[in-house]
Parts: sequence; C-alpha cells; structure tokens
Amino acid sequence: MIRSVTPADAAAIRAIYAPHVTDSATSFETEVPSVDEIRRRIEAILPTHPWLVDDAADGVTGYAYASPHRARAAYRWAVEVSVYVDGRARRRGVARTLYEALLERLRAQGFALALAGITLPNAASVGFHESFGFRPVGVFPALGFKHGAWHDVGWWTLRLRDTSPPDDLRLPGDVA
Repeated sequence: MIRSVTPADAAAIRAIYAPHVTDSATSFETEVPSVDEIRRRIEAILPTHPWLVDDAADGVTGYAYASPHRARAAYRWAVEVSVYVDGRARRRGVARTLYEALLERLRAQGFALALAGITLPNAASVGFHESFGFRPVGVFPALGFKHGAWHDVGWWTLRLRDTSPPDDLRLPGDVA
C-alpha cells in the first residue's frame, strides 16, 4: 500500500537508506543520518512536497520523495525526486509503484519539472528513469568524492506539465 509518510516512519526509512550511504556512492552523504534527523527532514518537506512509503505486510519496503530543486522563488516549479527500496523488496515493482504515485501527486500539485540526479555509472537507475520518460540533460564530471573515488553525476528531467504560465503562482506551502 502506498501512503504518505509520517514521522513515525523515520526508523524504517533510515534502515532502507543506510546502505546507500555506507556501501555505495548512490547517496553523497558520508554519515548515516540519525532517526531524529530523518524525522526532521520528513517534517520539513511534508508541508510543500510529497513523501511516500510502500507499507507492506512486513513493514515499509521503500520510499520516494520530492524536494525543492533550489531555494529561489523562480525554481519553485521544479523538484528533485528520489526513490529508495529495501534490498529484500527489490525487483518486486516497489520503486515503480512509488514513482508512479509520486509523479501523479507532483502533477496534481502543479509542479512543472522533475529532476533526477544519478551517480554514474548506474545503468539500472538510468533505465528506470528513462522508462518514465526522463531525458538526460547533462553530466557533472567528478562532482563528488566518496569511497576513495571521484563520481560523475548525470541529470535527467521529466516535464510534468506544459510550459504555459501557471494559473496560480503559488504552490502548496507558499506564503500568501
């Protein structure tokens, strides 16, 4: 079942995320955030951006979220998206189901562009994003240093709506 995250999901999210921090360059964080930090991130993002979890019979098996691309007002229509799945739930369609729900919510909220940053090489993530219609727009070479090596980051974008001016210049969470 896909549902909105709650702060009570912080421990499960940390458990899913930790291997991406400790064992790979998928995330450029170098220390696993605490449960309290994950909870703080959830509480900070929920007023304006969706964060979803897959709540299966055996607990939370994955999560996906959107965050602001940048802080300046003109960027408020663009979001960065991410999805993480527990190792025991890989290849069961969890990531696809989460992204479908996330992208639907982003469209309903009026966001215009989704961006995905992918540490390269990562053919599985590239193929996954391109299956949703994301298109490559560029690569930042040697952008991050982790686990003793420099890593390139590629960026992919997905247009969520047409580029006509928005009817309402405010998004959820904007101050009136």
